[in-house]
Amino acid sequence: MNRDRASRRLPVVMSFVFALTLTLMPVPDVIAAFRPDWVAMLVIYWAMQLPRTWSVGSAWIIGIVLDVSLGTLLGQHALALCAIAFITVRFHLQMRVFPIPQMTATVFPILAIYHFLLFWINGVAGIDAPSVAYWGPVISGTLMWPIVMIFLSGLSYRTRSGA
Repeated sequence: MNRDRASRRLPVVMSFVFALTLTLMPVPDVIAAFRPDWVAMLVIYWAMQLPRTWSVGSAWIIGIVLDVSLGTLLGQHALALCAIAFITVRFHLQMRVFPIPQMTATVFPILAIYHFLLFWINGVAGIDAPSVAYWGPVISGTLMWPIVMIFLSGLSYRTRSGA
């Protein structure tokens, strides 16, 4: 039984490792402000698809790993990821039946809340950043959401069925 549960969790964990790799990968300065928040999009996706397994607690752990990896304030991304995981779990039954355009329109405010929390925490800490650093990832993440959704839907089916 434990081996079966571990085999079902492995694709999700590997997707988070891949998202963290994409987040840490260096990109040119011109497009750095528009890098999508891969980890936040995966937290939204897995909290929507598997809310009992991947929700606020796992978002906290992933957020701490992201904070340590990026060298930001400890708990900054953890708090923001917990907030969006809570919102997603709260409305996961409605979001799962949305068509992709409506789900994309729903992901936009969730990503905006995520970046508002990061903006607020940075403001309290006295860290200044240009506004494109907050709005760029929201826009690019919203535009990338249908691709992420379609790509992960096959992985989600395998995770739920244990295949």
